[in-house]
Amino acid sequence: MKSMEEMMQAAQKAAETIQKQMGDMQVKLDSIEVEGQAGGGLVKVRASAKGRILSVSIDESLMKPEEKNIVEDLVTAAFNDARDRADRVSEEQMKEMSSGMGLPPGFNLPGMG
Repeated sequence: MKSMEEMMQAAQKAAETIQKQMGDMQVKLDSIEVEGQAGGGLVKVRASAKGRILSVSIDESLMKPEEKNIVEDLVTAAFNDARDRADRVSEEQMKEMSSGMGLPPGFNLPGMG
């Protein structure tokens, strides 16, 4: 049977491994891009899977002063679509990472869902 000291060292090593994997995952999520759209593609928002907005594209046909409120609503909708897509990609990536850790089903580490 392992001594308490050996068990503590093993737990510390496991925690360090998980912390490194979480850091690596955050870098990976920031490199994955998703695109949200609204208005049939008239407004597009590109974001990282981590949720960082990379760009906003607005079709020229919407550039009319009387359409200002519509454009604002479409930008909001496109942002929310991009955020939803980013959340789904992030969740998939985190599940993939945690499945390789040998954790029991349903076990959630802080920051992993």
